[in-house]
Amino acid sequence: QLSLLRFTVKRPFSTSHSSVDSKEMKKFQLLAHKWWDEEGEYAALHSMNDIRVPFIRDTLLSMSSNYHLGNPLSGIKILDVGCGGGLLSEPLGRLGASVTGIDPVEDNIRTADQHKLFDPVLAKRIQYKSSSLEEIVEESMETFDVIVASEVVEHVADLETFIKCCSQVLKPEGSLFITTINKTQLSYVLGIVVAEKIMGIVPEGTHEWEKFVPPEELERLLESNDFSVKAVHGMLYNPLSGSWSWTESTSLNYAVHAVKSGAQAQDTDTPPETDTQQHRATAGTA
Repeated sequence: QLSLLRFTVKRPFSTSHSSVDSKEMKKFQLLAHKWWDEEGEYAALHSMNDIRVPFIRDTLLSMSSNYHLGNPLSGIKILDVGCGGGLLSEPLGRLGASVTGIDPVEDNIRTADQHKLFDPVLAKRIQYKSSSLEEIVEESMETFDVIVASEVVEHVADLETFIKCCSQVLKPEGSLFITTINKTQLSYVLGIVVAEKIMGIVPEGTHEWEKFVPPEELERLLESNDFSVKAVHGMLYNPLSGSWSWTESTSLNYAVHAVKSGAQAQDTDTPPETDTQQHRATAGTA
C-alpha cells in the first residue's frame, strides 16, 4: 500500500516557501524509473487498478444520463492528484476522460509523460504537470468534474487544507474519490511491519503510521467542507495472489466517494444500497 508524495499543503494563495517536503521528494525520486514495472515496488498499485478504476467509472456512470459507448467517461475532466508515473491517469484516459495528472516530483512527471507516448490516444487526453495541489488552486477555480486522490492523503500534513483545495478546484456537484489507509493497530502491523519490513511489498519508510487517516475523521472533514459522503468501502490486498478485493471491513484500506455540494442542497442523489452493492460487485470485474 503506497502513496508517493507528501504534500505539506499551505493555505491557498499563500506566498510562503514550497509546500512539498523535500525529503519525501528525494525518497520517491529514487524510484521514479520503476513506476511501470508491474512486478516491482509499485506492483500493489498496478493491481489496485482492478478495483479502483471500475469503482470510479461505475460511480460516475450511475450519476450521469450521458453514456458514450466505448468512451464512457468522455467529456469528464479529472484531476489526478499525486499521479506518480501515471498508473491511474492512463486507464481513466482510456475510458475517455480528459485527465490532468499532477505530482511535485519532476522525475515522476517525466516518466509519466514518456509512458503515455506509447498510446497516441492518451497523448491527446492526458496532460501532466510537475505541480502541487495549491498551485492548481492558484491557477484555476472550479475547473474539474472529478478529483482523484488515490494513496495520497496519508502523506498530507494538513488534511483539512488539502480537502479545501480539492473543493476549490472542483465544480459544484463534482466528485472526489479517495483511497487511503485506516489508522488501526492492524494497519500498523500489516501495512508497515509486514508490508514494508518483512515482505517488502512496499519500500521501507514509505509510510508513517501517525499519518494514517481513520475514515471517521476523513468523513468529518469532508462533511464540514461542503462535501457529502456517498460511499465508504473497505479494500483488502492479498499479497499471495497480488490482488485487491472489496470487503466490509475498513480496518486496513478503504475507498471514499464524496460529492461537493451544488448551488442547492443535493441529498437525493445518495445511491441506494443496491447501487452500492452493485459497485462493490462490479468493481472487481474490469
